[in-house]
Amino acid sequence: MTETTVGVGGAAESTDMVLNIGPQHPSTHGVLRLRLVLDGERIQHAEPVIGYMHRGAEKLFEARDYRQIVMLANRHDWLSAFSNELGVVLAVERMLGMEVPPRAVWTRTLLAELNRVLNHLMFLGSYPLELGGITPVFYAFREREELQNVMEEISGGRMHYMFNRVGGLKEDLPAGWTTRARAAVASVRSRMDVYDRLVLGNEIFRGRTRGVGVLSEEAVHAYGVSGPIARASGVDFDLRRDEPYLAYGELGDVLKVVTREEGDCLARFECLLEQTHNALDLADACLDRIAELPQGPINQRLPKVLKAPEGHTYAWTENPLGINGYYLVSKGEKTPYRLKLRSASYNNIQALAELLPGQLVADMVAILGSLFFVVGDIDK
Repeated sequence: MTETTVGVGGAAESTDMVLNIGPQHPSTHGVLRLRLVLDGERIQHAEPVIGYMHRGAEKLFEARDYRQIVMLANRHDWLSAFSNELGVVLAVERMLGMEVPPRAVWTRTLLAELNRVLNHLMFLGSYPLELGGITPVFYAFREREELQNVMEEISGGRMHYMFNRVGGLKEDLPAGWTTRARAAVASVRSRMDVYDRLVLGNEIFRGRTRGVGVLSEEAVHAYGVSGPIARASGVDFDLRRDEPYLAYGELGDVLKVVTREEGDCLARFECLLEQTHNALDLADACLDRIAELPQGPINQRLPKVLKAPEGHTYAWTENPLGINGYYLVSKGEKTPYRLKLRSASYNNIQALAELLPGQLVADMVAILGSLFFVVGDIDK
């Protein structure tokens, strides 16, 4: 077979065209490159090329102490910063055999769900934008701003919160914060029907996404896909329900695991939207429980130099984009001997090699956007 590599323009007859999408392209959510082999308008082969944003975070963990690594872990998925921090401190606390105060457990659960809503709203707005619908992204940023305000008030950060600490949280909730958080959640919930009317009710959006990019349940298991993308293909698995951590074990009556059977772009968007509704319900349930808790500490007092005992552990969390895993190895020093991240986006994006062959080039952007990834989460 003869290949002709081109940027723009056509190729000679009887040859396949190799087209590079990215690494800097509006549809790629960041510095991702797709190498496509085309036969006319049909994709024959697709290879995601990653690594353009690789920062060596896992190696840097080995030169930072257990307080400093929280900052590094905060940043790989910049839309899920609180959840990223959480996985690291859970792993360290497990190594130390540390029990976190109930007030910290419930507040962590609340903030993790608010962070989930913030993450999902970004994709609920940006995905229609990639398909030509500009209006939803303005609504998404309006709702995000309300939640960002309460997150910023409690932590001081808009994207990188740095609010988790080994043993709990940085500090207690400000006076009146729970009332303002409850009002923000209610305000966002009251306007979520916008996405049903503007997006799901749009026949052009449905035409571009229904039956497009179908990911089978077998492919989900083969590639290690997780989160709303996996559940849209019928994989009924959510760590919050199946291996509860934080306070999720006590929220079984509120937590709803959203699934679909179709596995197409539309099903993935529907899962994300319905999961956003449920995250708002979980946030309300956490606020109710926090209001009932007696006053008490929100963290544990730590020694000046924190050292984890020798050994290893694995902690995993249901991050907004899927399962994040943290494999921590300690030699008894104040820095990790090894900390390996298993990020959701890395596995999810590999499914493109399965999804894109046989599809039209025009559907490539619809499929790519429906995988809801962050490039920093791929490259770490």
